[in-house]
Amino acid sequence: MAAAAMEAIRHAEAKLTVYVHPSNTADVRRAVARQLNTLLFSYEDRFDGVLLAHEFQVEGHKAKIMDGLVPYFGVPVHASMLLFSPQPGMILEGKVEMLGKESIHSIVLGVFSAAIMSDDITDRFKFKRKRDGGKFISKSDKGHEIKRGSMIQFSVKRVDTEMNCHITGSLVPPHTGSMLWLSVHDAKYASEINNSGKRKSRDIDIKIEQNVQNHTTVNNEDAVINSERPHKSRKRNDDAI
Repeated sequence: MAAAAMEAIRHAEAKLTVYVHPSNTADVRRAVARQLNTLLFSYEDRFDGVLLAHEFQVEGHKAKIMDGLVPYFGVPVHASMLLFSPQPGMILEGKVEMLGKESIHSIVLGVFSAAIMSDDITDRFKFKRKRDGGKFISKSDKGHEIKRGSMIQFSVKRVDTEMNCHITGSLVPPHTGSMLWLSVHDAKYASEINNSGKRKSRDIDIKIEQNVQNHTTVNNEDAVINSERPHKSRKRNDDAI
């Protein structure tokens, strides 16, 4: 992952109140972790991004009990969060999953979908149909190709948060296209690769993969988990992030 593509990933600190069902008082930390895990890989306005990973510390030994028939208690938590927060103009990387004459569809970080439509492709590339589905070939360099399985770098045009950060991208700006081609022919991109800190990128990828597995486990647990939490029960302090 090149340095430019790291723009959309950021760390944030937040003070949260996580509401826990009284039946979980024997292991509050596990209950809090399970509640926070339900937020993984979904867009949250309060964080202005998608939660990819988290670490937290329970603050103090006191909790505020809610009024009502089921007395949930609020646990104060200090959370350190890894967020995916793409913005227009940022450069991202994705793996091409599908393409045709009118569009290229890729996956970012193995989770988020991105689409590049023909208006943002055809200025630089032309589509050549093949038996295996076809590929885009640069008008200025026939060696610059984009096909299924290619890793590409593109510019963000729009982000639809209602569709969980669905991204609309563009190949019109400079330093975009096939990452394989850019690594040889684009000095700026090659420099970013050499200075990006590959170890840090790999650690982030591993953490995201681990949380995908954890998120799947949570979703596969007994449905009582969901019934034990009130809707929108988590709060964020006004100055939290």
